[in-house]
Amino acid sequence: MVTYHEKMKQWLEGNRPFSASEVCKTGVPSQILVELTAKGVIEHIGRGIYLPSHANVTENLSLLMAALAMPSTVVCLLSALRFHNFTTQLPQELHLAIQAHAWIPRRNAGTTIRFFTIGKEAFQYGIEEHWIEGIKVKVYSPAKTVADCFKFRNKIGQDIAIEALTEGWRKKLFTVDELIAATTVCRVSKIMRPYMEMLL
Repeated sequence: MVTYHEKMKQWLEGNRPFSASEVCKTGVPSQILVELTAKGVIEHIGRGIYLPSHANVTENLSLLMAALAMPSTVVCLLSALRFHNFTTQLPQELHLAIQAHAWIPRRNAGTTIRFFTIGKEAFQYGIEEHWIEGIKVKVYSPAKTVADCFKFRNKIGQDIAIEALTEGWRKKLFTVDELIAATTVCRVSKIMRPYMEMLL
């Protein structure tokens, strides 16, 4: 007979966070998570999110927690810049996009999150799906990220937007066509045109 612990083997022996919903889908009762937490086998690190006590925490932890707890959101702006290696700096908060008029998820404990509301068309454009440590994470493409930086320049700083455009082009993270398409969807073509003309 397969025990609950055997059903949880992939998470208990893994090195990534996991959600209570993942575990419950295998038929393991939530009470087991409470017991394992009390024994110190796993740690409760956020709302419905757990981590094996032996796990080595990586810089991706906040991304993975958000992907598990808030799958309707998309990594954007400074967090997306870091993900795509525009910069080596780690942002102090996780930037997540959420579709306009959608329910804003509750924040996870231990993770500083800043939500940015985006209209339906722009929200759905440029989403890439990446598998990180066995978890699917949604991140905006490099071109969409640059366009978003100009869209939200008053909130993150215009200097960051200009640097993102410059660095992205220098590192060949997007093509001209990809950038033009993203600026059109985000409605920042006129704003970005002078900077693009200087660069391109």
